Amino acid sequence: MFDTFLGKAVTGPLAEKKLQLKQASVITTQWGAWKKAHPETTVLVESLSLGRDFDFRNNRDANGPIFPVGDVDPRLPVHEDIIGIVTESGQPVAFQRSKAFVALKNGDEIAYENIRLKLDAGGIKAVGADGADLGSHQAFWFAWSQFHPQSALWPEQGNVPASSTR
Repeated sequence: MFDTFLGKAVTGPLAEKKLQLKQASVITTQWGAWKKAHPETTVLVESLSLGRDFDFRNNRDANGPIFPVGDVDPRLPVHEDIIGIVTESGQPVAFQRSKAFVALKNGDEIAYENIRLKLDAGGIKAVGADGADLGSHQAFWFAWSQFHPQSALWPEQGNVPASSTR
């Protein structure tokens, strides 16, 4: 079993070896947009999903998180969708997905230290200056902030400048 936010094995022999996985990008989009942009994609057969409902993001947490969490960081609403990533310097940063999506659709650049956001098949991912995928994680704010309580927020003052670079 692995912690999907920190990439660490939490049980079993790989936990004993302190195995650390590299973060793969997590992007939420519509299947048609994704398949058009990435026709080589394959999907998990539902019968192999170990009983999980694939629509888990919609309504699962409608009345709040379904599991206990610590103090929720009040800077954003609990269910705010964010794009989270840790910068090269080690600073976790959360980008408000709704605001980033609008800014990127308007042609604005979104940059924070070594990170650039870009649209991908109707979703958003983080890339480096060279365009290489950096492994961003789309999540609800309450979950991201539990694992990364010192996260910087974009936009920092609740506004979205025409060109947003830090």
